[in-house]
Amino acid sequence: MNTPWGEKIDKAAPLPEYPRPQLRRESYLNLNGSWGFYMGPQEAKPQGSLPETILVPFSPESELSGIHRQKAAGDILCYRRSFHLPKGFNRGRVLLHFGAVDHTALVLLNGREQGRHKGGYWPFTFDITDSLRERNVLEVTVADEGTERLCDARGKQSSRPGGIWYTAQSGIWQAVWLESVPEKYITGLKITPLFDQQQVLLQVNTNAPGKCSIALDGMDYAAAAGALIHLPLENLRPWSPEDPYLYEFSVSFGADTVQSYFGMRKCAVEKDEKGVPRLFLNNRPLFHNGVLDQGYWPEGLYTAPSEEAMICDIQTMKALGFNMLRKHIKIEPLRWYYLCDRMGMLVWQDMVSGGGPYRPAVVTAPAVGLLTNRVDDNYAAFGRKSELSRQRYYEELTATVELLYNSPSLVMWVAFNEGWGQFDALKAVEQIRALDGTRTIDHASGWHDQGGGDVYSRHVYFRKFRFRRDSLGRAAVLSEFGGYALGLPGHRWTEKDFGYRKFTDEGQLTAALIKLYDREIIPAIPQGLSAAVYTQLSDVEAEVNGLLTYDRRELKVEPDGVMDMNRRLWAACGSEAAVVS
Repeated sequence: MNTPWGEKIDKAAPLPEYPRPQLRRESYLNLNGSWGFYMGPQEAKPQGSLPETILVPFSPESELSGIHRQKAAGDILCYRRSFHLPKGFNRGRVLLHFGAVDHTALVLLNGREQGRHKGGYWPFTFDITDSLRERNVLEVTVADEGTERLCDARGKQSSRPGGIWYTAQSGIWQAVWLESVPEKYITGLKITPLFDQQQVLLQVNTNAPGKCSIALDGMDYAAAAGALIHLPLENLRPWSPEDPYLYEFSVSFGADTVQSYFGMRKCAVEKDEKGVPRLFLNNRPLFHNGVLDQGYWPEGLYTAPSEEAMICDIQTMKALGFNMLRKHIKIEPLRWYYLCDRMGMLVWQDMVSGGGPYRPAVVTAPAVGLLTNRVDDNYAAFGRKSELSRQRYYEELTATVELLYNSPSLVMWVAFNEGWGQFDALKAVEQIRALDGTRTIDHASGWHDQGGGDVYSRHVYFRKFRFRRDSLGRAAVLSEFGGYALGLPGHRWTEKDFGYRKFTDEGQLTAALIKLYDREIIPAIPQGLSAAVYTQLSDVEAEVNGLLTYDRRELKVEPDGVMDMNRRLWAACGSEAAVVS
């Protein structure tokens, strides 16, 4: 199964865009494309050329990779390609970047080890300068102990996919690229909007001490590397879904210069004029009218076939009248967050779930009202008996917050979902707040509420939604609901459709969706409902709960009816400005 973009992919240069939009340099060499490939036992790995060709950055389980088969238990993946540096490319140091590799990577250049990395969702970089030659051979060996056997984050990957669990993948699944920097260079930026002060707080991190210069809004500033500098903004222009304005700026450190951007916005829970706690953006209440977004693609699994494909998902949801995507149990490439920044789409970001096997009594029974909240310090019951697993969660949480901190569209962190590997959620809130005090937090989305975070977060699928205000003063959000299912012939991944409530055609599905919003969601907004997240953006494999088919070729609802529904929703909020056509 292919999307329209998968059919016309440029195999010589897949996903060619600069992978890190908030730290851009002129030096850039994309290594996506055809690599030699081997998948099998370590002891059987050939000494010479590798027997197959894979299209990077698509995982071998995906159709676009050209391999399209599952890794067996104990197998390794070996990638190899050669490259020459363009004349004048090397300005002093050459850095090799990986967007994400699942799960443990060993990187060799010209036979010399460059480094190792563990964790399938986070980028990593090696300085390869000292191993470079005129002709270079890069080799990446990837090991994956098996999706269910890891202590680390795995998301919704499963070795037995079906229902709400999807095909497991492995190996390289985000861009591989080179850039060159001077001997002294900028390693990162930390950008904090101070909305009420009409300032942005900037920290420039470098590999050596020295002075930085910043060019912003027609003004030049100087600061010591690593120091915090407050930059004033006259006639502040806020970032919002209706006006996603981005400030462009540049930073120089010696001979190194990077281009970046930021948006000015403030996230909070405050009381409205009637004393009801709500989600606020830029000191005004704003309803988050959202859609659950799994980020899966039929031909690429975790990896979208092109940037145009990601843009179309975001544009389609905005055109229907939604202003938020909940990125569900996955971290996207940084380009995706840039698109949400640029296009004005709010993002709720889930931490990627992990831990041991999940018990139905903990993660499934609450969905049908068979169990009340549990205290989440029973580690064995919640799949977190392993101390290493709990330690890795906090390491992964830190890596996630630091990776996505600068994105203005990201407005909510979701620490745990439906008890999947949940533990000590109040401590997770403390750690997130220590890392990022600029965003709101959903500490336990769905159930097993520990009374923390900024929102009272419920999931309702199998019964009527009845609004309940939180006794602790948090904003009330319906963080998942709906899941209405329609499998369209010719657009199914499998004939074994999965869904919560099934319909037979687009008209019936649209009518049911409108009835759901008109009778249960819109009337709850004046009572205090601050957000609603419909399940979901697209079908995923057997799950046919999407507004779009899995191949993104058909919108399964009548657009005019959904847009009218959302106009009524915004009218109930006292605003029609958030509807973007």
